[in-house]
Amino acid sequence: MFTVRSTLDGNEMMLSRETRDLAQRLIDYEAVAGETSEPKKSAVIRVCEKLRLPLSAIVGVADYRSLLSRALTLAKLEAPGLSAVQVTTDGSLQDLGETGSQIEQERGGEGGVILLAQLLGLFLTFFGAALTLQLIEDVTPSLKAITLPSWLWIHSAP
Repeated sequence: MFTVRSTLDGNEMMLSRETRDLAQRLIDYEAVAGETSEPKKSAVIRVCEKLRLPLSAIVGVADYRSLLSRALTLAKLEAPGLSAVQVTTDGSLQDLGETGSQIEQERGGEGGVILLAQLLGLFLTFFGAALTLQLIEDVTPSLKAITLPSWLWIHSAP
């Protein structure tokens, strides 16, 4: 099993390959969906924005911002090039890279996958699989999310 490990303040958060795959699928889905609507924003930023709106309504802007900030801090340990990325006061991601999107450039796009995987891992930890899956289904209606006994998997709906 492939895991992503991040250590901060002595706490280790391990993300499974399935969580990473889920993050990649969400980014791929948004990259295709966003080709006609918002090509200037990275797919990672658009996915986080879609997740921000409904989750902020449930937990509040400050708590969502805290979760995203924690995910970004953990992701920066794996992908230091994300240092130009910040979380704004409303919980949005802002990419301050001078030469284009740092999220997309970091490790060939892996920085964005790591960031989103960390965020999904925090969702699973704090909200559980059921709410996380419902949130994903709400923001990506043409993808059907299912749980397997060990973790999350996602596949395209027919």
